[in-house]
Amino acid sequence: MNRREFLKNAGALSAAATLYPVGHVVQAQSGGTPANGDQPNILWIVIEDISAHLSCYGETTIETPRMDQLAAEGTLFERAYITAPVCSPARSAMVTGMYQTSINAHHHRSGRGEKKIHLPDHVELVPAMMQQAGYWTGNGHWPPREPDGPIGKTDFNFEWDRGVYEGNHWDQRDAGKPFFHQLHLEGGKLRDVPAWLEDVYEVIEDPTSPDDVNLPPYYPDHPDIRQDWAEYLDSIRYTDKQVGEIVDHLEEEGLLDNTVIILMSDHGISHARGKQFLYEEGVHIPFIVRGPGIPAGERSAELIEHIDMAATTLALGGVDVPGHMHGQDLFGAGYESRGYVFFARDRCDETVDRIRGMRGDRYKYIRNFYPDRPYLQPNAYADNKPTLQALREWHEADKLNEHQALIMAETRPREELYDLHQDPHELNNLAGDPAHKPTLLQMRQTLEYWMEATNDHGEESEEMYDSDMEVYVNRVRANNPERAEEIEANIELMKQWAAEGK
Repeated sequence: MNRREFLKNAGALSAAATLYPVGHVVQAQSGGTPANGDQPNILWIVIEDISAHLSCYGETTIETPRMDQLAAEGTLFERAYITAPVCSPARSAMVTGMYQTSINAHHHRSGRGEKKIHLPDHVELVPAMMQQAGYWTGNGHWPPREPDGPIGKTDFNFEWDRGVYEGNHWDQRDAGKPFFHQLHLEGGKLRDVPAWLEDVYEVIEDPTSPDDVNLPPYYPDHPDIRQDWAEYLDSIRYTDKQVGEIVDHLEEEGLLDNTVIILMSDHGISHARGKQFLYEEGVHIPFIVRGPGIPAGERSAELIEHIDMAATTLALGGVDVPGHMHGQDLFGAGYESRGYVFFARDRCDETVDRIRGMRGDRYKYIRNFYPDRPYLQPNAYADNKPTLQALREWHEADKLNEHQALIMAETRPREELYDLHQDPHELNNLAGDPAHKPTLLQMRQTLEYWMEATNDHGEESEEMYDSDMEVYVNRVRANNPERAEEIEANIELMKQWAAEGK
């Protein structure tokens, strides 16, 4: 497949920018200006650990009226995808507008030890570019913290200048100055901390019944999984109320009419086939944009990537979108529909992995680079989750059906191909079906071309791994010595498997 054919099939944003490796500068996209001629405020609401389980996306067990209202007053993207299904690579991509694999930021919480990761000189963070355009820039939580309190979550995998954020609430800016602000909401993580879950149920007085939960077919009807899913849905209900408070606060301050709100999650639900994996549960996210100049009441079926938020933000602020950026302005005159979106999973905490994937209108293709390892390699973070514990319990008791046992396999196929129109839950791997060989070959070749053209940095060096694991183990040991021992055992297993060629 030549470059012209690839561009036709991949439909890549500012085509050349998507395909050229880091360092190759192409013509920038001109920034746009709002219809009223003023720079709008721009607010990112980034929610942790939720998939598109909002009623405006079709969820029926719960209602999310405030996020539904945002969608009704703005544009909802039905097919939005994260480029990495875990927070630090996803957030590193988000703030640069680039694939995390292209800037060596794709391994979860990397560059934290003695060995550091540095961005190429020409790559700037979105808040830095917004500052240069005259914006006050912030990063905070909701409810707001004290003015001298911490900023919101960053979790970037590279060295960066903390001065790109000037505070933790837009009220700290000079009067009349436009703001660019990130707000961090705990979302699905609220059920992970008992004190946070107590806060949820002080607000949500009618808890979702586990009996009302509609589990996807790849999870068994285990009471612990039902309970966990019900708590997850109630975390979304709580988050919906937070979003309403944020919107109301903007309106009370007279800011809502000139503020563009972009709401999304940093990856999907933290379940066995969600967070850390490239199945729909892990990479399909909510993405809603509302504000001046944004079409109201629209639902877009375009395939988009979360890194488009960076380019869209710059354009809304009147800033030229750099040619090296992989995202594109979703509302710009030069917007080009994609044929495919791409995503990648790499090391998560101590667990070494490498998976690449892509989806088009109908099919999804996944490449497993460690086929001799189980899907659920040992991982101290995930292994202590109730869903995974319940799955292991029933797997050992031989209570899982063939679809529920897929994620428990001791080895993986090298390639996976799913027809998402016929098989939305990704249960029937078509990679070995002769009838789908042409699709498999096309997607395989396209993924390989994308990896080469975007300078996929691939595996992590042993030196970087050891550097980060030292920091990780020491941090955990300070609070949980037993968990630290579990992590150390997993690290040794990773090294053993690597030595065995697995």
